[in-house]
Amino acid sequence: MIYTVTFNPAIDYVVHISDLKPGTIRRTTQESLQFGGKGVNVSTVLGRLGVENVALGFVAGFTGRALEDGLAADGVRTDFIRLHEGFTRINVKIKAGTESEINGRGPAISPDDLEMLLFQLSRLKEGDLLVLAGSAPAGVPEDIYQRILARLEGRGVSAVVDAEKGLMLEALAYRPFLIKPNHLELGDMVGHMLRTEEELVEAARSLQKKGARNVLVSMAGAGALLLDESGGVHRAVAPKGEVRNSVGSGDAMVAGFLAGWQRTGRYEEALRLAVAAGSATAFSEELVRRGEAEALLSQVSITEMEQA
Repeated sequence: MIYTVTFNPAIDYVVHISDLKPGTIRRTTQESLQFGGKGVNVSTVLGRLGVENVALGFVAGFTGRALEDGLAADGVRTDFIRLHEGFTRINVKIKAGTESEINGRGPAISPDDLEMLLFQLSRLKEGDLLVLAGSAPAGVPEDIYQRILARLEGRGVSAVVDAEKGLMLEALAYRPFLIKPNHLELGDMVGHMLRTEEELVEAARSLQKKGARNVLVSMAGAGALLLDESGGVHRAVAPKGEVRNSVGSGDAMVAGFLAGWQRTGRYEEALRLAVAAGSATAFSEELVRRGEAEALLSQVSITEMEQA
């Protein structure tokens, strides 16, 4: 079973307006509600790609109930911990030619709440896979991913980590199955700007030497790069299309990779579905659906760069 963890999920209120000027009133031309947070996004796309999974994390208040209901309507199975105070955050995404965002803070998570999550995770079994995605919100220890992985060490649970620099670097000692930095994050992790594909490969390989089994580097419209644990280096070129939404494409890539790996056991096919899912999300106003991803598979070209 695949489990995802989202510490601070959100309801995104997405509005389209003609223009945005402080101090004025505008009416929306289009609006929608989306239920997200990085791990939640991974769970949603996994479900749409036909992969069973469970979304874990924290919710609170009436917005937390709305988020659970919305995810259930989309077929997402959840087992969130309900907090006694506060409410699940609402993020306002304003599309007025350019994108603007106002992101909520979310509820406070106490040490007792964290222990409840750790108890949930203690029930994971050999062969399960845990996706840790996103940042640690205020009040949560900065080494929370390290604590989680330490508790699971030696139990046959694989981990996927898609998070900010510090969280991802700390996870390397526990040999995660997959990490997914983008090309800018990868440069930040190794301490210098990466200008060529050769430099990207070298940087990703340095993270493998520190413990990562597979490193998937997203490169926006340029596609992605995968260094797999057998030494293969796969370069994927993304399909061409109009980018309509920058939110969630990286999460869709993670879900596509896991779905492709589960279906085929082949890294190049996992990469192909990862790039198709990420691209289809970028070309849409919401997270990708199965047919949209599969329609782009034939447009994702993959070349083998080298062997370690």
